[in-house]
Amino acid sequence: MAPKTAAQKADLAEAFAPHDHSLCVDDALARAREACEVAGVRLTPIREEVLRIVWDSHKPIGAYDVLARLAEKHGNPKPPTVYRALDFLLEQGLVHRIESLNAYIGCSHENGEEHSSQFLICRECGNAKEISDPAIGAALKKAAAAEGFKAEKRVIEVTGLCHDCASMAP
Repeated sequence: MAPKTAAQKADLAEAFAPHDHSLCVDDALARAREACEVAGVRLTPIREEVLRIVWDSHKPIGAYDVLARLAEKHGNPKPPTVYRALDFLLEQGLVHRIESLNAYIGCSHENGEEHSSQFLICRECGNAKEISDPAIGAALKKAAAAEGFKAEKRVIEVTGLCHDCASMAP
């Protein structure tokens, strides 16, 4: 099978399953507003715009890419502006940091819901999907406890090919 064209890769912008992505963004912003109100913290216009940029696709996005996108609407923001907004969003559980990519992705779980994150990252189209299998989280917690280790953060990143990219691979 021939390699994917740029257009074909762009068509794979959804996180592994076709859907109306604008609903993802709208839902994420509504959940963020509600979570911040409940927590008594302020979702400023810049923080909300950074969250919108992160949620704009299912591809993890780096801080400097967020900065470039933010500059399109807000003049010449400085890197600390973006990093402070991303730190706030991380603290509120609204985004995750994909360590291996040094990039951010929106958190798809309900506000305040504690979960250990697992990410499926397609090395071809760049999309990532957060999953949270409680059995994986429990197994990690049990294995750590058996070693006398107190885990503070449990994130698993799995790189491979999503269904669409795997079906198009040679």
